[in-house]
Amino acid sequence: MAPTEAKILNNYLLLPAQLPAIISLDEFIALFPRSLQSSPHIRSLYRDLQSQRNAVVDSVADEIEAEVKQGKAIRRAARRAKHDAEARDFDEEVEIEKMISGSAPGAQNLKYTLETIVPDLESAVGKLEGELQRLEQQEAALMESVQQTVGNLSDLRYGRLGNNQLRDQVLDGLANLEATCTADN
Repeated sequence: MAPTEAKILNNYLLLPAQLPAIISLDEFIALFPRSLQSSPHIRSLYRDLQSQRNAVVDSVADEIEAEVKQGKAIRRAARRAKHDAEARDFDEEVEIEKMISGSAPGAQNLKYTLETIVPDLESAVGKLEGELQRLEQQEAALMESVQQTVGNLSDLRYGRLGNNQLRDQVLDGLANLEATCTADN
């Protein structure tokens, strides 16, 4: 069985996080100079550090629990959305065939023949070609805009700016800022 989200988070965030798993009391005592190693304050310092570490671990455990609950809610919502989408989804080809045959609700009871359907199809093709032409024009306009933006960014990269006085304006602004800062001190 694959590990759950909670099990993975617990194994990698909580188990190795307890203070004794990181450093034992004896190792902690060995960090101090020999003259202080027998002091009872070291043990109380270790216990205090351990309680602080336990509080952090408890906080992480609470966050893991909240994350697991949130993950379940997200999965539930995703399943619900997928189910709703599948319920709404339909096969367009089947619907078109139903419309043509007149078996769909609200469909006209017209039986199409080759002579009657060809003009309708030609009209639909004309509309699609018009839409395609409009989309190509939008694409050309967007491409021109993108190329202009790229050109402007290229000018900026190589130090060619549209405003030739910008350098002087920036230097004047910095001088004014410096004068203001020195005047305040």
